Amino acid sequence: MCGVKTIALLTCVALPAMAEAKPPLRDVKEIDDELYYIGIANEISEYCPSISGRRLKAIGVMWGLKSKANKLGYSDSEIRAYVDSDAEKDRMRAKGEQYLGRHGVSYDDPNSFCTLGRAEIERNSAIGVYLRAN
Repeated sequence: MCGVKTIALLTCVALPAMAEAKPPLRDVKEIDDELYYIGIANEISEYCPSISGRRLKAIGVMWGLKSKANKLGYSDSEIRAYVDSDAEKDRMRAKGEQYLGRHGVSYDDPNSFCTLGRAEIERNSAIGVYLRAN
């Protein structure tokens, strides 16, 4: 009978801890996706001379994302670890390069970045809102 009490006690202690467990920030779609859109927009603005990034808008959104992550229970050090992680940067770069490739963008052809950028601006897409035609 002692074993049943121990299991019941452990369950009572473990369940609240399990309920509070947070997913990795990469799995928080509203944060990860927005950083992805900002990253794509930045890449377009870096390679296309006729399009610039709306950097102040992006910075404002990133501060908002940090605040949102804090409200979800993530500490500043957890957020910093996610943003500074080489593995996360590599994952985001690979995801971005796939997107660019699917849309006909080539690093050998800077105009292809311009074509995509203009289309994103025209659509006022999640990426386009971070871009401005010069």
